Amino acid sequence: MVLRTPESEAGAAGLTAILEQPQEASLAFDFDGVLSPIVADPGSSRPYPGVVAALGRLAELVGSVSIITGRPVADVLRLGDLGELAALEHFSIYGVYGMQRWDWASRSVVSEPVPAGVAAARAELPALLDAAGFGGVSIEDKAMSVAVHTRRADAPQEAFAALREPLNAVAARHGLAVEPGRMVLELRPPGIDKGHALESVVAEHRVRAVAYFGDDLGDLAAFDAVERLRETGVFGLKVCSGSDEVPRLAERADLIVDGPPGVLEFVESLNERLK
Repeated sequence: MVLRTPESEAGAAGLTAILEQPQEASLAFDFDGVLSPIVADPGSSRPYPGVVAALGRLAELVGSVSIITGRPVADVLRLGDLGELAALEHFSIYGVYGMQRWDWASRSVVSEPVPAGVAAARAELPALLDAAGFGGVSIEDKAMSVAVHTRRADAPQEAFAALREPLNAVAARHGLAVEPGRMVLELRPPGIDKGHALESVVAEHRVRAVAYFGDDLGDLAAFDAVERLRETGVFGLKVCSGSDEVPRLAERADLIVDGPPGVLEFVESLNERLK
């Protein structure tokens, strides 16, 4: 199995650093769209076949493996079928963009306090969506944030565009920010993003190289973090789990793979080189 080479010089250097000193490398993955295919119902998401086992092999070869996601940790534990991966040293999950954390050692979820504005915004959303009149739009309660999904709406793109302004108004009233994604608009506290979570991983493990795998606009902050870390001497690799829906992420990536199957292929190729 051939390990694909990143197109950028900085990305190639990041991959080389991972291969040369794997115990000083951290690899972090988004969940939806990276480890699991995007589905209309977030509650039915499941990891792509074989990817959890591949991550388990990877976690025994590198310094650390993390999942960094906008989902609550409980969702990943419930949907992810993590098996032996969850028992491996230096495996962790950062949920709700780092506002929650679970790791192999504690086997418990540590959460920051729920911002008051989230509960207030959540209470307003049902009436707002009823008034908008788009059938199939759903609300996902993430405890630390709240998301409005339009993928199952009668007109997904139209609903997504029409709801941005009223949701921005709700967020502004309650001190929140609206973060767009793939047919989803999420209201969450400002200043919370996957980039800060990724930097926490790097600081904790004191790694020499880091790789991040993402697929959506929320992953741009993690790509930003990789670039900041490069300026401090940490080698970095940005991998996009390719999607026509999010060209901005592909434009920033060092390497583009073909969705979750491509992520699996890359991880398996990396495992072959490292073992």
